[in-house]
Amino acid sequence: MKSAAHTTFGDPVDVMTSADIPLPEPKDGEVRIRMILSPIHNHDLWTVRGEYGYKPTLPAVGGSEAVGTVEAVGAGVDAAMIGQRVAAAGIHGTWAEYFIAPAAGVIPLPDTISDEAAAQLIAMPFSAISLLDFINVSEGDWVVQTAANGAVGKIFAELARSKGIHTVNLVRRKAAVAELEAMGLENVISTDQDGWKEQAQALIGEVGAKAAVDSVGGAMGEDLVDLLGWQGELITFGTASGAPLTLNSGALIFKHITVKGFWGSKVSEMMEPAKRVGLITELVTLAATGKLTLDAGGVFAIDEITQAVTAAQTSGRTGKILIRP
Repeated sequence: MKSAAHTTFGDPVDVMTSADIPLPEPKDGEVRIRMILSPIHNHDLWTVRGEYGYKPTLPAVGGSEAVGTVEAVGAGVDAAMIGQRVAAAGIHGTWAEYFIAPAAGVIPLPDTISDEAAAQLIAMPFSAISLLDFINVSEGDWVVQTAANGAVGKIFAELARSKGIHTVNLVRRKAAVAELEAMGLENVISTDQDGWKEQAQALIGEVGAKAAVDSVGGAMGEDLVDLLGWQGELITFGTASGAPLTLNSGALIFKHITVKGFWGSKVSEMMEPAKRVGLITELVTLAATGKLTLDAGGVFAIDEITQAVTAAQTSGRTGKILIRP
């Protein structure tokens, strides 16, 4: 079968190639899924570089989420699953015509959810909804988030608004402001404009934000702490700039700031099963009713993996880059 794989770690544009590999066989408790669409997430690219929390054994097939149709089942799995369209995430090797997933972890999907939305329904949306559950905020509180035009940022803002939580949505380029405002997001501010921090502070008020979520890194950490109030929380979610997070010791001390890391896959792993099911059910319901926006920024075949990862690393995209068989 065709796959998009790498034999060394490095820049995905340089190391990802199309490769023929054996068709995988499902073991006990597993299913084999015929891939329909699979997204390219930032963590997939960091994994290919060898710089993520998970480092695969080489050679490795890329990808960690997909929508597909169950084609075969292993021992102990109900054969009635064959033919079901399902979403799967938190797995490895989805950039292939077929991949293996634990039967207990796949999610059957209603027909009202498109393939484009279903392909990216779990990883980023679940990170957003579990992040909102993770931080100490409630109705009426303010949260500042960077990278608001990213997949998690857009979903986080939508979910927060549905719960009466206010967000200040920071982006790094002025053009992204119009994009998010067209989606209906409020309080969008570009940090490449003079006076952006004063603008954010005027929205939040003198009490300050209850929490801030950073996906940029570098000196942005200091700016976010300035916007936090007493006993505020700074959650670091990513580092788009690649720069170490810098903080002002005085501001941390005098405001009693708490700094936490958030790794979605680990939070999911440690979450009570009942809570996980509840959050996923909420996401599926939102997607099925059209209240969760999950756009595609382009679709590429497995044979076009170089073009696909190039597009995924190009700024200005309005949706996820997806891979098809």
